[in-house]
Amino acid sequence: LITDGRFSGATRGAAIGHIAPEAADGGPIALVKNGDKIAIDIPAYKINLLVSAKELKARAAKLKAFKPRIKTGWLSRYQRLVGPADIGAVLQ
Repeated sequence: LITDGRFSGATRGAAIGHIAPEAADGGPIALVKNGDKIAIDIPAYKINLLVSAKELKARAAKLKAFKPRIKTGWLSRYQRLVGPADIGAVLQ
C-alpha cells in the first residue's frame, strides 16, 4: 500500500492499493529498501524504482528466502496457504 496517509472511501490525492507479487514471494518489491526513491506516474500507470540495475542485481544476489517465524498452529497454516493481497489474501 502506498498512500499519502489516507486510504478510505474519502481518499483524495495519490493512493496506490495493492502491489504484488509480495516481497515474501521474492518479487521485485523485495529489492526495495527504506530510503529508495520511487517515481510514480499515475496517468501512465507506472511505478519506477530509481535504483541502478547494478544495485538491483547486487540486492537480488543477497536476497534470502522468506522463512516463517511461526511453525505451528493456525497462523502457520495461513502463512503456507494464503494467496496474494491483490486477490483477497484468502486461503487457496
